[in-house]
Amino acid sequence: MKNRRPLVLVTGPDKRLRFGWWAARLMLFLSGLRAHYVTPLRPEIPHGVRGVLIGGGDDIDPSHYGMTGDAGAEYDAARDALELEIIRNAIRCKVPILGICRGAQLLNVVMGGKLHADLRPLRKRTPNRNSLFPIKAALIQGDSRLAALMGKQKLWVNSLHHQAVDETGEGLRAVAFDSDNFVQAVESNGPDFLLGVQWHPEYLPYVASQRRLFRGFARALAQTPVTLDCIGKRGAA
Repeated sequence: MKNRRPLVLVTGPDKRLRFGWWAARLMLFLSGLRAHYVTPLRPEIPHGVRGVLIGGGDDIDPSHYGMTGDAGAEYDAARDALELEIIRNAIRCKVPILGICRGAQLLNVVMGGKLHADLRPLRKRTPNRNSLFPIKAALIQGDSRLAALMGKQKLWVNSLHHQAVDETGEGLRAVAFDSDNFVQAVESNGPDFLLGVQWHPEYLPYVASQRRLFRGFARALAQTPVTLDCIGKRGAA
């Protein structure tokens, strides 16, 4: 019997323990979606992809946004290349995109924006320690798509990053900020569903507003009946 759940492409690293993928797959499933995982070693894209989720992971090489230096970070050149191509193709096909943490940053880079390579020495009011659990507030602009999806303008979110959006790319606007005024979310200025959040909503399934984010992504897929097949490439069956 044919699976009627819309198909979402989820990107991630080539690691044995794939906590981000497992968590994202669960949240997508709870929202009526099914997921297919791609990595640099498993790059095949199946037919009929209706949405793209760019997951979290290693920092983005600063060379992609016109900077140098590494701030002691680890980079994954193969993953950078794969995800940059996927995002560009999804934008071309008008396939909805949800970026999480690194994914939000990479979406901004594709649109010509820049990043803070290392926030740690710049933070004053928010913690530098990482946490899977809500650890800081994110204030959302009331006129944004994100505020409508979440149903509120203040969220408590987790934090697993030391890079973040600095200058927003063309066609994007920053719509959420933390107490240090660092960007916590970006979204499209236009009708296309391009949304990136700096936190990890997939690790917060017990928070109603975070589940609403994934349901909003699912509604965007239902309202945008296009696929990545428009790029003319065929991958896995």
